[in-house]
Amino acid sequence: MTLYFTQMRISRTPSARALATLISPADQAARIDAHHKLIWAAFTDGADRNRDFLWREEADGSFLTLSERAPVQMDLFDPFVIKPFAPFLRAGEVVSFALRANATRTKRGVGRVDVVMDALHNIPKDERATARPQIAQAEATTWLDLQGAKAGFNLQSLSSADYTTLTLPDYRGPRRGQPQFGILDITGTLTVTDPVAFVAQLSRGFGRAKAFGCGLMLIRRAR
Repeated sequence: MTLYFTQMRISRTPSARALATLISPADQAARIDAHHKLIWAAFTDGADRNRDFLWREEADGSFLTLSERAPVQMDLFDPFVIKPFAPFLRAGEVVSFALRANATRTKRGVGRVDVVMDALHNIPKDERATARPQIAQAEATTWLDLQGAKAGFNLQSLSSADYTTLTLPDYRGPRRGQPQFGILDITGTLTVTDPVAFVAQLSRGFGRAKAFGCGLMLIRRAR
């Protein structure tokens, strides 16, 4: 299966700039929702099309996507930079990675839970802010270890695990009890144990909330 790795950047033309507040709202949840719809427009070719791409926003405002089909150029974007994605990896090779993920697990009697939120529930409320970085690091490590067992890699080191929460887009109810999901921004190194399984999982993505810019793991050979 051929995959495509694409860099997208919103056009700096006057017509695109006029839509800036619609394309990139100030509210983070609304921004992610708007960006998903924007990128979806470059991939959809009909009402029945299922999403077959992963995406993430970069710090400079550009977007990276991994997809089974090349996106269709749109006037709202600068010309896409599209490259085939077919990494040649060997068992035992070490790569560095960056992953933005909604990490969840199934909890008996509850269902699917966010791993960091669930761990923080066991911490007194007045201690959660202090404990949050350590909890995020520990839960990200445990979650990635489990992912690696299925996806052909061993986690070697975890450099950082920043955790944020977002209210689900379009939620209009009271603040108390509002539906949220957590996002882990994780960097580190891993050792590839099964290249075929690892590349296959890269194409599917990791975790949930893929519609909201999660799941795409970026890799490069470790120096």
